[in-house]
Parts: sequence; structure tokens; C-alpha cells
Amino acid sequence: MRDALTQVGPTRAERGITTAEYAVGTAAGAGLAGLLYKMLTGGFGDQLLRTLFDHVLGLLGIG
Repeated sequence: MRDALTQVGPTRAERGITTAEYAVGTAAGAGLAGLLYKMLTGGFGDQLLRTLFDHVLGLLGIG
């Protein structure tokens, strides 16, 4: 008889756990992508990119 500590692999009740974790991760990634898209396509994103671009040009001595 096997000891519970030496059992290899998931038990029957845990088979779908990995699929559920991937689904939650995918939903979270899609939500974050949507939030970033909304932020960067609005006025905030435009100002952020403009400031970043001007800062980099200033560091390079061009702007």
C-alpha cells in the first residue's frame, strides 16, 4: 500500500486545477491589457509618451 507522502501526480479531485489557473491567468492578463490600452490611448497616455520622448531626447542632448 502506498504512503500518502510518496504518491506521485495529482489526485482525481485535482485534475482541473491547472486548467482553472490558466483561465484565471488569461482573464487577468486580458483585463490588464484592456486597462493599459484604455490608459495609453487617452489623454494620459498621450501626455506620458510625449514627456518620456522629450526626456529621452534631452538625455541624448538632441532636444
